Amino acid sequence: MKQSSYFKDVTDRFRAHKLAMAGMCVLAAEILLLLILPWILDLKPYEIYSGFGAAPGREHILGTDSTGRDLFARLIYGGRTSLCVGLFSTLISFAIGVPLGLLAGFYRGAAEAVIMRAADVFLSFPSMVFILVLVSVIGPSVSCATVVIGIMGWPGFARQLYGSVLSVREKDYVEAARAIGTKNGTIMLRYILPNSFAPILIAFTFGIASAILQESGLSFLGMGVQVPMASWGNMLYAAQSVSIIATKPWMWLPPGICLLVTVLSINLFGDGLRDALDPRMKI
Repeated sequence: MKQSSYFKDVTDRFRAHKLAMAGMCVLAAEILLLLILPWILDLKPYEIYSGFGAAPGREHILGTDSTGRDLFARLIYGGRTSLCVGLFSTLISFAIGVPLGLLAGFYRGAAEAVIMRAADVFLSFPSMVFILVLVSVIGPSVSCATVVIGIMGWPGFARQLYGSVLSVREKDYVEAARAIGTKNGTIMLRYILPNSFAPILIAFTFGIASAILQESGLSFLGMGVQVPMASWGNMLYAAQSVSIIATKPWMWLPPGICLLVTVLSINLFGDGLRDALDPRMKI
């Protein structure tokens, strides 16, 4: 009987995880809608119409905000912004944390001490408070929020990879590569990193969800994405008065639901990916 490949085993385990498949389908549908709806419906998120805070109707299916902008258009463009901030800030964290964690775990000694203590320093600060301080100093914007969230997220990737590298570096195939004179850079890139990468891939998915929430928190506090640009967080910020919350739920409920569904779907996808990459899991 032909032995199945590791990739096929992972795929089969993931497909057997119903909640993960549901999360992936919701995310795929959401991304597709965010990409094609502005083109199909000719959405204009920055145009001001005559009705201020108008209720949902035929012309504006989710109504308008307090300045007369179409809320459905802003919801779609806000989703693009929130997802882009989440993805690119996580990529920044990944680009910083993975090389540092690899170096700390492989070389140990001074590299380990410096990098891991730096990670401890970053983790000792309340992340949202530190992000708020940095953003207030630099100035709130999409690019600033993305970079700051990304820089603050690198310790998680570094620590995750560091722990994996400590285990993999003692494997027989790594010792054999050293014995035949393979250079350290080649050992790290060809033997250690590929065999330590599964936990990083899982952390990447959860990092996107965390970054989306951080961006929304910053925007809700008025220190993230600035109007007129839309994000789900600043849509909630614009609707935070008691009168709007009580009498105009169409201004805050759609972005709140979108945030909940998106983050939940990403987390379900990450759970399924974690179980699928675990060789101890059986279908």
